[in-house]
Amino acid sequence: MRIHLEIKCESFRIAGRFVIARGARTEARVVTATLRDGDHAGRGECVPYARYGESVESVVAAIAAQRAAIEAGADRMALQRLMPAGAARNAVDCAMWELEAKRSGRRAWIAAGFPRLAPLGTAYTISVGTPEEMRAAAAELSQASMDAYRALVYGTDGFVDYFFAATPISEIAALNIGSRPASRKATRRIEDLRAIPWSFSWGQCRLLLPGWYGF
Repeated sequence: MRIHLEIKCESFRIAGRFVIARGARTEARVVTATLRDGDHAGRGECVPYARYGESVESVVAAIAAQRAAIEAGADRMALQRLMPAGAARNAVDCAMWELEAKRSGRRAWIAAGFPRLAPLGTAYTISVGTPEEMRAAAAELSQASMDAYRALVYGTDGFVDYFFAATPISEIAALNIGSRPASRKATRRIEDLRAIPWSFSWGQCRLLLPGWYGF
């Protein structure tokens, strides 16, 4: 079935200004590639980065240069030969994945052979500003992290049972070490646990939950 390629440039306003050493941004300029076969559409997008020698114009041109091959049915493996790694290939590759997923009725991660989606580590960059502005941004991020952490630990059904089953907290509490018991009260409540047994238990099962939230 014949494929039709569409290339579109979009701009998205950033809340405030994002400032780093290389400059400031008030918007994100995105290039979107859409592949249509008449019944389905697959979309992929990318953000060109000047430090890699990319611009919106160069990315659009790079995708357009392969229009004939893409519309003739080039697949993802062919795409690796047609285009160098970078923003342009990423947009088309993502569009191909989504189109394939919609055609087959399977999610892209299943089509890729992954048994399940796994969490990915990420980072948050605080925009450069005055000390007061950066302090306020850090405080806002810290509060969001704390809210997410508390929602998980105190607001998730079955979390306490999971904690006691997945970590060696019971064994740690029974050890004849330390000057105080692991819990302040004879309960299974998370809020009654002391900080060291709580963190030590997660560390022993190699699931560093207390360190995933930067509050």
